[in-house]
Amino acid sequence: MHDLTSRKENTWCIGCGNFGILGAVKNAINRLVDEGTPLANIVMSSGIGCHGKIFDYLNISGIYGLHGRALATASGIKLANPNLKVITFGGDGDSLGEGLEHTLFAAKRNIDLTLIMHNNGNYGLTTGQASPLSPSGFIGISTPMGNVEIPFTPITLLMEAGASFVARSYTARISHLADIIYQAVQHKGFSFVEVLQPCVSYNNTYSLYNDRCHIFNEIPQDEDMARKMAKDKEIIHLGVYRKEQLPSYEEQIASRIESLDRRARLELLKASV
Repeated sequence: MHDLTSRKENTWCIGCGNFGILGAVKNAINRLVDEGTPLANIVMSSGIGCHGKIFDYLNISGIYGLHGRALATASGIKLANPNLKVITFGGDGDSLGEGLEHTLFAAKRNIDLTLIMHNNGNYGLTTGQASPLSPSGFIGISTPMGNVEIPFTPITLLMEAGASFVARSYTARISHLADIIYQAVQHKGFSFVEVLQPCVSYNNTYSLYNDRCHIFNEIPQDEDMARKMAKDKEIIHLGVYRKEQLPSYEEQIASRIESLDRRARLELLKASV
């Protein structure tokens, strides 16, 4: 086992769901390394928010990104060195608010990287404003009379955008979360993992998730079933919603560059005859 803990002081609130994500990520990375992936080939990026502190606490290489721009950074890393396994961490606000366009286009392009989205349903670092995933009626400092917006459903949103691996897990199901993260990183293409992450200070959802979360083991038979499960109000379904093998963005870009190189060489050869 590799000790992936940094020397930075951890300042997450006691009981924060982020601790579960940190533990699960460490387990998944150790599994990848044990199976032959060099630790030096695993890199991360993060946005700004409580989720972003994981960059300080997880001892692997990476870049601390700007608010909403972690996937842009990750995409650049992957295009520069396709051999790397790139893991991006984002909050629900960071990924689907400030960074919505980057998230959707990374999924649309099917670039081979993994987004682990910490969904705590608010902007926790700035003391509880409503986020794109805050439920209707959510009371926070930006919505003292209750949130009037309807939240996104991340699973269906990313499926529609084109993500080839889409899954959901929960921070209090660490072994399940670790396996989902492992599968996501191993998948060739854009992987999206929504992690239900209670915020004990501003949106404590442990009781709700403990009562309603249910793990399913088989990928839904069709898209309609997957969407129905993702939107279920009574049962919160945890598992892999989609897993498809599709051409990845960086592979297609590399193929076109190679084709251009061949054509350029042929033109030079013709010119020299």
